Formats: sequence, C-alpha cells, structure tokens
Amino acid sequence: MTVRPSSLDRNDVPVEGDLRLPKPPGMIRQFWYRHPRWTDALIAASYGVPTTLLHIGPLFGEEFSPGEIVPFGFALDVFGALLLLFRRGRPWTVLVVSWVLVLLSAVAWSAVDVGLLAYALYALAVYGSVRAVWIGFAGSVAVVVVAGTYVSAVTVDDYGQTVAGNFAAAVFLVIVVLVAINIGNRRRYVVALLDRAAQLARERDQQARLAAADERARIAREMHDIVSHGLTVMVTLAEGSAATTTANPERAAEAMRHVAETGRQALTDMRRMLGLLDDGLPGELVPQPRIADLAELVERFRSAGLAVSFSQSGTPPDDPAEQLTVYRLVQESLTNVLRHSAIPAVATVSVHYTPTEVTVAVTNDGPVVAVPTPGSGRGTVGMRERVALYGGTIESGPRPGGGWSVVATLEHDTPR
Repeated sequence: MTVRPSSLDRNDVPVEGDLRLPKPPGMIRQFWYRHPRWTDALIAASYGVPTTLLHIGPLFGEEFSPGEIVPFGFALDVFGALLLLFRRGRPWTVLVVSWVLVLLSAVAWSAVDVGLLAYALYALAVYGSVRAVWIGFAGSVAVVVVAGTYVSAVTVDDYGQTVAGNFAAAVFLVIVVLVAINIGNRRRYVVALLDRAAQLARERDQQARLAAADERARIAREMHDIVSHGLTVMVTLAEGSAATTTANPERAAEAMRHVAETGRQALTDMRRMLGLLDDGLPGELVPQPRIADLAELVERFRSAGLAVSFSQSGTPPDDPAEQLTVYRLVQESLTNVLRHSAIPAVATVSVHYTPTEVTVAVTNDGPVVAVPTPGSGRGTVGMRERVALYGGTIESGPRPGGGWSVVATLEHDTPR
C-alpha cells in the first residue's frame, strides 16, 4: 500500500493574504512532526524496552536458571522494535511481519504478544485507511486465536481460559483500532483542509497573475493606439510641411501647428494611461474617448491630409467600454490608412448601431505603398482582441478594386 506523504508543518501552510487557513498544531507537536524519525524511534523504544525488561526479569531473581534465557526470543523482541521504525511508510508490511513475529514469540515464550499487533494496527489506521485497518484487525484476531491455541496446548491450560484470553485480546485490539481510526480520520481531515487551503492560495495567486496579464495587455493596446495614432499623424503632417515650406509657408506653418496639437493630445492621453499605473503622476485625468469623439477624430485625420467620409446610424450603446472599442477600431483603421496608403486616399468610415450589435466598416481606395517604418502588427492583433471581448468578428483585407477594407461586428449585452 502506498501512503501519500503529508505535512502538518506550520511553515508549509500559506498564511499570507486574507485566506483563512486551519491553525496548525502547537510548538511541541510541531517538533515531532518535523522530526518523524525521532518519533518512530521513541515509539519503537516504548515497545522494545518494556518487552525486553519483562523477559530478562528472571535474571535478577533468586531462583534464576540459565536455561530460562531464550536467545531466539530476545532476537524477536529486538527485531519487533526495529520493525516499528518503518510503520509510517509501510504499515501493511509492518503488520504482516508482526503476525509472523507473534506466532514465533508464542513458540519462543509461550505467550501471545498482543502489544506488537496493537502498535502495527494503530500505524495502519493512521497512515493507511479505515478499510485497511479493519482487514488488518480481522487478520490480527486470527493470528491471536492461532497463537493462543498453540500456547494453551503447550502449557496445558484450561480451554475456557484460553477462549477468555483470546476474547480479551480481541477487545483490546478493537479499542486500539477505534482510537486509531478516530486519530487517523482527524489527521486526514486536517491534511485535506491544509491541502485545500494551499490549492485555494495557488488558485488565488494564479487568478491574480492572469488579471495582471490581462491588465498589461489592455494597457499595451491603449498605449499602442495612442502612440501609433499620434506619431503617424505627426509624421504625415511633418512630411507635408517639409514639402510645402518653400512653396506655401503659411500652409507649412499651419501643418506644424497641427503637429504640435497632435503631440499635446498624445501626451495628454499617455499621462492619463500612465496615471492608471501610478496615481502620483501629474496630469489631469480625463474620460476615455467615446463615440461622441469620433467626429473630432475624423477631423484630425482630415487635417493630416486624409480625405475621410464619416457616417453613423442608429442609437449608440451606453456601455463606455464598448464605445471605447468602437473609437479605437476607427482610430487604428484610419491610422493604418494614413501609414500604408498613398496620399491622396479617400477613406470611408461607416458605423451602424442596432439593438443587438455594432458594425464598424472602414474602407479606402488608396494603393498600398511601402513605408520606411512598417508597423509591428500589434494594432491588428489589438483590434481582434477588442472585438473578441464582445463575441464579435473582424474581417480585414484588400478590396477587389484596390485599397483596403476593415469590417468589425460587436455584439451587445454579451461582453466576455
């Protein structure tokens, strides 16, 4: 039988946080739990020393005869004591060998050694199972009956006295088994509670790590949208300004003012996002973008030189998170148009609201051109993750007549 190792050590119990765990045993019991070999040695001595002293008692009597010393019997006593050192890890083996020693002791000492069986049954109940100990008890009673019958035949005792002795031994073993079962069940119950508490602590820590990972992913998406949009618009405006500085200084100056305005807006958005990570950062915290801010977003892209046609229909959802998702989808799609399409390109933004879903469609007719600093692809992944939170779908790819198309659908009332 394999016994699952368990520990009631106070140091093995997670006690951090708000998780209420069962209180481990006190200092004295903790010492014995931490030194199981010492405990086994003490129990082995508690059996071996009295048994040996009982058998060598005649040495100190006046009527001592050397023939009364039985070396084989002493060897059995010593072997039985050493056997108890393994009761914790192999309780069934200890019990079976104890049966053999009891039968041999009956031959050597003409007596039934019920004490060794009691130690073995106790270990089986505590470190084994209830079913195992009752099976072991039945086998032990059978061994006691056989050994008692043999001793009665050798010593010519009265049969009734032998039956009474066997019955008394059986009652004694029953008491030992009942006490051991109670202690073993309590021990297993406490170990199960501690194991469950440790499992809950691990699950709590795992949930905390998953929540932290989700939050990092959310912040990474927001930061990507802010930085990518801001820098793309600023780069486009700066290139246009550089191209028109000589021919049209006023237009170049206006473009640079848009660059500065876009940079300040990006800094404000970054301060807001970083403020979520550190409340001590300066800067005014403003609400996240909403559907009502789409018109302003489209106007910023127009100022960067992108022709944008914007239309929306239906009643927008009230969920701020879903409104932010719609805003980021439009922002990322137009940013990709500004980054990858040849100017002048015409982009069309259409947002349609129904009682059950929101459909965002962004298309453009500009051919795709190579850029010195291509995107990392995080924006497309971020869009898919945002849409997936609402059980929606997104399709992105080239249009048959040229240009690019992004169509995303978000479901209402089913955020995951």
